[in-house]
Amino acid sequence: MTSKILEPGQIEQPHGEIPFIRLPERKTLFRQRANRLRGLAEGHTIADFLNFMAQLADVQQGAIDSFPEVFLPDAPMLDLCREHGMPPLPARSWLRNPAWRRGLKRMIAALVAEATPQARDAMVRLYAMTPAELEAFADNILSEQQQSLDLALAPLVAAALQVYWTHMATTLGAQAFGRGDIANLCPVCASPPVASVVRIGGSEQGLRYLHCSLCGTEWHMVRVKCSNCEESKGLAYFGVEGAPETVKAEACDDCGSYLKIVYMEKDPHVEPVADDIATLALDVLMNETGKPRSGPNLMLFSAGLDL
Repeated sequence: MTSKILEPGQIEQPHGEIPFIRLPERKTLFRQRANRLRGLAEGHTIADFLNFMAQLADVQQGAIDSFPEVFLPDAPMLDLCREHGMPPLPARSWLRNPAWRRGLKRMIAALVAEATPQARDAMVRLYAMTPAELEAFADNILSEQQQSLDLALAPLVAAALQVYWTHMATTLGAQAFGRGDIANLCPVCASPPVASVVRIGGSEQGLRYLHCSLCGTEWHMVRVKCSNCEESKGLAYFGVEGAPETVKAEACDDCGSYLKIVYMEKDPHVEPVADDIATLALDVLMNETGKPRSGPNLMLFSAGLDL
C-alpha cells in the first residue's frame, strides 16, 4: 500500500490549530507595502508607477496613524454576525463615516506637491468633489463598477477607503470576527481577495491565506483549491517565462477565472498588493487565455493618468 504525501496546508486542519483570520498590522501595513513597491521598482519597466504607488502607501500609513474614532458595531451585533457567518463591516452596505472623506483630502494634500501636472490636475478635480459625489464614487469602487469611474481618480479614492476599513478592522480586533458563510469573501468586510499568499513560519508554515483587497485582512483557505469556486480539479499555475517564481497565477477551468498567489518561501518580503501591481505582465499573459481575474486590485484603476 502506498500513501500520498500532502503539502502543508493542502488539507483542512482541525479548527483551533491554525489561525483562521490574520488582521493587518496597522502600524506597518502600508509602510511595508511602500518599501516593497520601491524595491520592486528598481529596474522595472513601470518604475515610475511603482514609485508613485509607494508614495501613496506612505501617505496611507500617515493617514491610518492619525485616523479618528468612528462608529463601530457593538458587541451584540458582532455576536449576531459571528453566529450567522456574516461580515460585520460589509463594504457595499456599510454606512460610511465622513472621516474617510476628510482622510482622502489630507492624503491629496500630502501628495499634490510632488505630483506630475496631469496627476495634480486629477487631484484638484477630486479635491473639489462634493460629499455626495465622493460617496457615489466610493459606491462604484466598492461594487466594482469600473465603467462608471474616472479611472485617473479611482486609486486615490480606493486608497482612502482602504485606510478607513483597515482602521475599523484593526480597532475591533481579531476576536470580533468569525468565519464567513462565503469562503471566497473577506470575513470582515465581504470584499474579494486581491491575491493569496503562502506563508512561512510557525503554525502558518505552508498555509495559504487570501488577502482582502479592501481591509487587508487575511483568512485561511486550503491550497490546491480554487479561491473563487473552491473546486480542486482543473487548476493550473502560470508564470511569465524568465520571471522569478515568487508570483504565479492560479487558474481554474471550472469557473474560468484566476487569482495570483505569492510565495513567501521564494521571497519572505512579498506583499500581495505590491507584488500584484508589479506583475502586470502576468495579467497580460492570463488575458490571452481568456480567463478574467476573480478579485480586483483597487490600486490598478489607473488608465490614462501619467504618474
